[in-house]
Amino acid sequence: MARSAGQIRKRIAFDHSTWHALDRLAKDRMVELQDLADEAFRDLLKKHLRPVTLKEMLRESARTDPANDHGPQRRRQH
Repeated sequence: MARSAGQIRKRIAFDHSTWHALDRLAKDRMVELQDLADEAFRDLLKKHLRPVTLKEMLRESARTDPANDHGPQRRRQH
């Protein structure tokens, strides 16, 4: 597998039963372990409401600015 310039590598460890289950799943789905890891980490970030893409990060930063909160509209008194 060729590594692009934008990738970061980290070494992680699995217990034997987890490794065998992941290896079997990858073979059954005919995908690389990297594909399973990418899917799992995307799902984990989504579960914890963490943005992944730059677009999501920008949207989230704009949303958390109180000036951008659109709470209940107050009626003007004339």
